[in-house]
Amino acid sequence: MPLYGEEQRMVFGAHTYRAFARMTNLPATVMSSTLEEPLDWPAANVVHGDAVDIVARLKEEPAVPLRSHGSLSMNRALMAAGLVDRVQVTLFPVITGQTGREPIFGGAADFDLELIEHRTLDGRIQELNYRPTLHA
Repeated sequence: MPLYGEEQRMVFGAHTYRAFARMTNLPATVMSSTLEEPLDWPAANVVHGDAVDIVARLKEEPAVPLRSHGSLSMNRALMAAGLVDRVQVTLFPVITGQTGREPIFGGAADFDLELIEHRTLDGRIQELNYRPTLHA
């Protein structure tokens, strides 16, 4: 059964809720061939086209930094095009060898990662920030 396939209610702690609630006020660009405006996200716009071309244009504009969550295939394409400046990896202390669904970087190019920042969130979970460079 798909993880989010059925109707359900999300349950958040206060910190996670605050983080997600704040995000809906941030401007967002949604790259999609299926969605149309208006979206439920107040400051979001839908753009149709190639994600690599769109992000390359967005990076040329004098604006705030871009951030992406999820969207694995899009992020793989952005990394391969050299458009990703920072990769955040959060390590949860579990191994899902039998139940894991899809390798995050499966099919991606090879990258060297330079650790630029790290922190421990709760004594177990590690947040690691890297600068990726295409492996030569």
